[in-house]
Amino acid sequence: MSPSGAITRSLPIRRRCPPISHIEGFHKALDIVCRERRYMVFLRAPPIDEMRDFVRESVAAGNPHIVAVADGEVVGWCDIRRLERDVHAHRGLLGMGIIPGFRDRGLGRRLIDTAVEAANRSGIHRVELDVHADNHRAIALYRKVGFQVEGVARDALKIDGCYLDSVRMALIFT
Repeated sequence: MSPSGAITRSLPIRRRCPPISHIEGFHKALDIVCRERRYMVFLRAPPIDEMRDFVRESVAAGNPHIVAVADGEVVGWCDIRRLERDVHAHRGLLGMGIIPGFRDRGLGRRLIDTAVEAANRSGIHRVELDVHADNHRAIALYRKVGFQVEGVARDALKIDGCYLDSVRMALIFT
């Protein structure tokens, strides 16, 4: 799977709960991105049963869970999980990733636009995320979508013995 920009722009974006086959593909894609040890707070994907439960519960709660599929394989995702406590239920936490080979081709923008639009329609007022401070591509994408930096958590992550800062960003619907 070595996509051109035109192919990436035409990849199907699944707006609803992915079928079980896509949940497994989502797990595989998440694991690929996690094992890069550069973008996620996980260093490997959680067990597949936990992922199935996460997706089923998230979608049952009306949360957006979007996947991009190429040749039957999940190559990217964006989900926004509404926080559960009553005083936080207006907030959603965004998570996303794209496997290598499909980055820098506009797919991230399509995924996040689709998920943010669905979150807005579902009544979420504020979408927030944390991103590694050295992930400049992601920070630039989030800014283009309208997210604003709210702060930096210094030494918030520790990967392979190195401390990393985390940037908190949020998008508030008006």
